[in-house]
Amino acid sequence: MSKKSTIQVEKVNEHIVNWLKTYATNAKVSGFVVGISGGVDSAVTSSLCAQTGLPTLCVEMPIHQAQNQVNRGREHIDQLQKRFSNVTRAEANLTPIYEAFKTEMPFASDESKYHLSLANTRARLRMTTLYYYAGIHGYLVAGTGNKVEDFGVGFYTKYGDGGVDLSPIADLMKSDVYALGTYLHIPESILQAAPTDGLFGDNRTDEDQLGASYDELEWAMLEDEQGSKSNQFSGREKEAFDIYKRLNLINKHKMEAIPVCEIPKSLRQ
Repeated sequence: MSKKSTIQVEKVNEHIVNWLKTYATNAKVSGFVVGISGGVDSAVTSSLCAQTGLPTLCVEMPIHQAQNQVNRGREHIDQLQKRFSNVTRAEANLTPIYEAFKTEMPFASDESKYHLSLANTRARLRMTTLYYYAGIHGYLVAGTGNKVEDFGVGFYTKYGDGGVDLSPIADLMKSDVYALGTYLHIPESILQAAPTDGLFGDNRTDEDQLGASYDELEWAMLEDEQGSKSNQFSGREKEAFDIYKRLNLINKHKMEAIPVCEIPKSLRQ
């Protein structure tokens, strides 16, 4: 189920950069804010924004962050600043804010729900931080979600990392993001690192949480788009396809418009 990207990397890179510049010009904003996690998605997104020539602010927002994630993020920003004079950086240590929030919130008896709620809180604190920086500078918040995460399994926090102004890589599969990352000379430490959202303060990877690799989920997403059914597969393929379908179903609320209760005309008279 290993997936190899088929995009025309150089042309896709140029297309996204032009799209970013056009959008910013039409929106009458002067630059971009990108949250840097030490992962490939944020590294590629910030590199794309930097190529526009518009001010690009890379923000680190550690909350009890693993040191290797912090190191990878800083290595990337260091490299980006050497290549692009329009790139600046900021760090907001959100650990004290996160801890203060915890002291005001009740403990939940369901431990798994408690820890998941706290993980989502981390993402929402970061979203708030990015919009603060965007507000004081007049920038746009650039999202870092890829297609599998944003439209396949909904692997993001609603109003957390899902709260953005525009999504430059959301039509790219994870394999495409890696292909772009290689083309853009993203640090090897990032390209080789196991993907993780870093929201739980431990070493769990995205695959640990999802139950399937991005290659498997990408394969399943393409099969689902072609109308394939679970009973067409067996063994690990069936497991991966079923995982994709389950996550796609339970996370629909993230991927669809917020439901609005429409009032009948008959009740407006």
